[in-house]
Amino acid sequence: MNGSDHLVPVVAYARISADLARDAHGVDDQHKVNDETAAAVGCRIVHYFTDNDLSAAKADLVRPDFEAMLKVLKAGRMPDGQMVRGAIVVADDRLVRRVGDYERFVDALTFEDGRVYADAKGLKDLYNEDVESMGLFGVVISKAEVRKIRRRTRRSHRRRAEQGIPVGGTRPFGWEDDKRTLRDDEAERLAQAARDVIAGKSLHSILLQWREENVRTVHGNPWASRSLKLALWNPRLCGWRRHNEELVRDADGIPVVGQWEPIITPKEWMAIDALFSARIKPNVKADGTVTDYRTPSHLLTGILRCGKPKADGQICNSPMRVSTRPELSGGFVYQCPSRSMGGCGGSGRNGVKVDEYVTEAVLAKLEERVAVRNDEHSAWDGSEELERLAKKQRTMLQKWQEDLISDELFFPENHRMEVRIKELRKDRTEHALRVQRAAKVTADVRGRWFSGDLDVAQKRALVREALHAVIVLPVGGGGRRPFNPDLLVLKWTDM
Repeated sequence: MNGSDHLVPVVAYARISADLARDAHGVDDQHKVNDETAAAVGCRIVHYFTDNDLSAAKADLVRPDFEAMLKVLKAGRMPDGQMVRGAIVVADDRLVRRVGDYERFVDALTFEDGRVYADAKGLKDLYNEDVESMGLFGVVISKAEVRKIRRRTRRSHRRRAEQGIPVGGTRPFGWEDDKRTLRDDEAERLAQAARDVIAGKSLHSILLQWREENVRTVHGNPWASRSLKLALWNPRLCGWRRHNEELVRDADGIPVVGQWEPIITPKEWMAIDALFSARIKPNVKADGTVTDYRTPSHLLTGILRCGKPKADGQICNSPMRVSTRPELSGGFVYQCPSRSMGGCGGSGRNGVKVDEYVTEAVLAKLEERVAVRNDEHSAWDGSEELERLAKKQRTMLQKWQEDLISDELFFPENHRMEVRIKELRKDRTEHALRVQRAAKVTADVRGRWFSGDLDVAQKRALVREALHAVIVLPVGGGGRRPFNPDLLVLKWTDM
């Protein structure tokens, strides 16, 4: 007869939230204590359950070994048939951090009579309602402590953000390991990419170039569209700090400057922010503006709109697509999609001729704007209102804190001011985009257009600076007719 046969067979559980050293020493140490506890209370451990580097406080986080242990305890045996009559842990907070998990554990362990539960302090009778209640109370206290730690952590992160201290973790692309000093080759790539995006170049085009040049992320991986977008959208590029998806601002609403070298100017980053923020919206906006998500093949895809009237008198207004027509000069037409694709299928135009006409009209408009452009683009006309509202909001907050105004007055009025301030800040970023784009439109725009200096995406960006859309009116009468530019209605932007 084996000398250990008289010992109660139990399982042991160990858990640690963060294994920073990645060597599992924390859970190993817990299991050593579990071995000592088992020997002291007359048990033998038949299996060790371990959840390393896993929190017990997060509701959406599954602990695989904890869940497996509950199944074993309820069944009273291991999958191989080995009897299990209890469980041992170092302490309750290693086992659970949430009341629901503690209740599930107690239900599984007490599914049959005579089960054993022990921690480093000794045996506990979970069949006793008072002991179970004390356990639940301990979990509640533990949960409150977790919340307190999270609040302290959030406050600490906020303070660091307000001081402009770089976040921890891997160095960002463009900076050295100190996260403050620029790494020249990477910083120049980001700066050029930012300028290209502002000028209208697509992320796809930039990615193709970076892949050809074998540019890698800080982890050694090829760049993807999302990672490049996030890198360019990070206000760190201009020296600002973001926290919880918002720019960190001082008491006057001015963005806090971080303790690192910037790569681009704040105005350039605001232009990028306006571009990418717009892309969160539907692809086709009400004013006819369409956002590119990849490098297009044709100049006016989506910019042309079908102007054929419908039965209710409204025009079709569907974005026109490209259809290949080898028999035509140029080999393609802009065609309204079929009814099954959301259009009317009732209008089409020779693609080359439309491109030529619209190109000449756009270049003439851009040249006209360059000729009359003055300092009006350098100043944003909402500055005074934004400053006035920000000052008013601070004054109102101070009075509310001093109980000089009531909650009923403060909260609705403060909310209205916050909404308007957000609108103004959005308008300011869009203005910055217009200024940056306008700076790219030089007097030699025509020469750049035909020299090959601009790719299709950049030309489309210039077209959109001049045009909201082009409405293609129906020819009428059936059959092929000569190209008539009067049937193209150009909807100009106001700049």
